[in-house]
Amino acid sequence: MLICIFTGFSSGLPLYILVSLLPAWLRSEGVNLKAIGLFALINLPFTWKFLWAPLFDRYIPKLAGFSMGRRRGWLLLTQIALLLSIPLIALFNPKLDIWAIAYLATAVAFFSASQDVVLDAYRRELLIDNELGLGNAVHVNAYKIAGLVPGSLSLILADHMPWSSVFTITALFMLPGILMTVFVKEPLLKAGAPKTLRAAVVEPFKEFIGRNGLQSALLILAFIFLYKLGDSMATALATPFYLDMGFSKTEIGLIAKNAGLWPSVIGGLLGGVWMFKLGINRALWLFGAVQMLAILGFAWLATVGHSLLWLGVVIGVEAFGVGLGTAAFVAYIAQTTHPLYTATQFALFTSLAAVPRTFANAATGYMVENLGWFKFFIWCFVLAIPGMLMLFKIAPWHSVSAKPIH
Repeated sequence: MLICIFTGFSSGLPLYILVSLLPAWLRSEGVNLKAIGLFALINLPFTWKFLWAPLFDRYIPKLAGFSMGRRRGWLLLTQIALLLSIPLIALFNPKLDIWAIAYLATAVAFFSASQDVVLDAYRRELLIDNELGLGNAVHVNAYKIAGLVPGSLSLILADHMPWSSVFTITALFMLPGILMTVFVKEPLLKAGAPKTLRAAVVEPFKEFIGRNGLQSALLILAFIFLYKLGDSMATALATPFYLDMGFSKTEIGLIAKNAGLWPSVIGGLLGGVWMFKLGINRALWLFGAVQMLAILGFAWLATVGHSLLWLGVVIGVEAFGVGLGTAAFVAYIAQTTHPLYTATQFALFTSLAAVPRTFANAATGYMVENLGWFKFFIWCFVLAIPGMLMLFKIAPWHSVSAKPIH
């Protein structure tokens, strides 16, 4: 479980740098919302990581002629790459070098997505079956807590020191993950590594389609894409939204990020407990409804404006709903994954879930510029409806769902 804390923190840190710290830096330097919205496209590697995930299953890297193992070797490579590349971002001027920043941020996203593939596979191989539920809950909550660094500490530091120093200090928080990789043991292979690259690529997809049938498989993939679409878009420009509402970076760091973190953690833990009584199907319905309705809180905040009380309340309610929805969503993905092909299938499913964060979120800046914040959040609420309607097919309320992994 201690290892799962480190895997979650290492996984969450670079993503929150890209979705929290980077937009705040760009906005404070005078970059317009349209450009910041388009920066969501730097997250493309999270969408396409299943394409190179088989490489991490098939090959064992050697560092200076020495092998740390299949999982630890790839982990160390990706984590060192993140440690070195993150500080480079702030060496450029947002107004003069916006494309250079975009290319470098995309590289950071690639290293982060690659680390996620290996961490997911490592965690699956490390935990025995009856530890999977708790281990994944610990990982997800540590992942969220990692958001405190770029989303809170770094923003507070930005009021007192240059951005280049802020990015360097933030990158140093990758060191705990690197130390974990160095000191932990390589997990034992439970299913055996693929003998060929073709087997690593083809078999996971063949098994998924064969088990569900083509029509059902496509329906499952569509649901994974749509279930968190509205919420993902609503939070895509959260930090620029708070800044536009007149909140200072310190207020955002102290209130907004903390008000969002802890209700999300509590929601995730309660969601995991309630799921054992509700089952995954009903949890997807109930938790998804809370997640969707919480989006309307942002629309309310857009009408209220600068109010520290409402900022904390709205973000806390939304984060609690997201925590519940994520608990059910992760349980559904775990249920859909075959143990023999966890790395590639898990990468495929989580890649699909990241698509809204990449493509749909890229349009959010244009939507806000044309609609205003209030109408934008109403549209996010509307876009959450199709995913809920798919539950009639994916997870009927009265059907007996498979038991959550525990």
